[in-house]
Amino acid sequence: MKTGKSDISQQEFPENELHKGSDVNHQVFSLIQKEFPDFKKNSLLSTDELNQYRKKYLSQLLKIEKREASKLEKEVIQSINDNEVLSHKIGKEQLPPLSYGQKIADKVAAFGGSWGFIICFFIFLGIWMGINMLILATGTQPFDPYPFILLNLLLSTLASIQAPIILMSQNRKETRDRQRAENDYKINLKAELEIRMLHEKVDHLILHQNQRLIDIQEIQTELLNDILKKMEKK
Repeated sequence: MKTGKSDISQQEFPENELHKGSDVNHQVFSLIQKEFPDFKKNSLLSTDELNQYRKKYLSQLLKIEKREASKLEKEVIQSINDNEVLSHKIGKEQLPPLSYGQKIADKVAAFGGSWGFIICFFIFLGIWMGINMLILATGTQPFDPYPFILLNLLLSTLASIQAPIILMSQNRKETRDRQRAENDYKINLKAELEIRMLHEKVDHLILHQNQRLIDIQEIQTELLNDILKKMEKK
């Protein structure tokens, strides 16, 4: 039986148990070259030696998978620890205390835009005009005869004072609404960026895993071919 020498162990093996470097999976070939730089495409190694390097390569793949999975978990935990949830942070923000004038403006605006104000306003008008008409009916000069010039003056004064007070309250509410809109924008932007980063990480993992699965399948195919060859020889 013809024999040949392995360039790995320098031992003699039957020719049918020797493999050329060109027939070895390129990933396994690179692993062999790390330990034996002189190993070339036309170099020889035995089936047992080839299987040992195949097992070593597969074990390295599994270690890399575990290490990358652990690294990704650590990155997620670190991201959670370093970056406080933005919505939680915004929820804790305290608005500056309201001044006495701002509190009055809010109360005036709240009351001026209610049915209570409308009802009280009409009751006041009815009482004012009723009193003046009753006084006029008794033959006495009323304090505000028809067409109720004093009442018109009071109403004009009330409208001129009430309008800017309501505007002050509305302006502050608009400021709060604008701040709330900015906070919503920040939350949405942060969520969009995190989702995009998550997609990139998942795509990266899927790409690497697919490549490793292909390498594992190639090695499994080579092992099956070796087994079939041995069975055919027997």
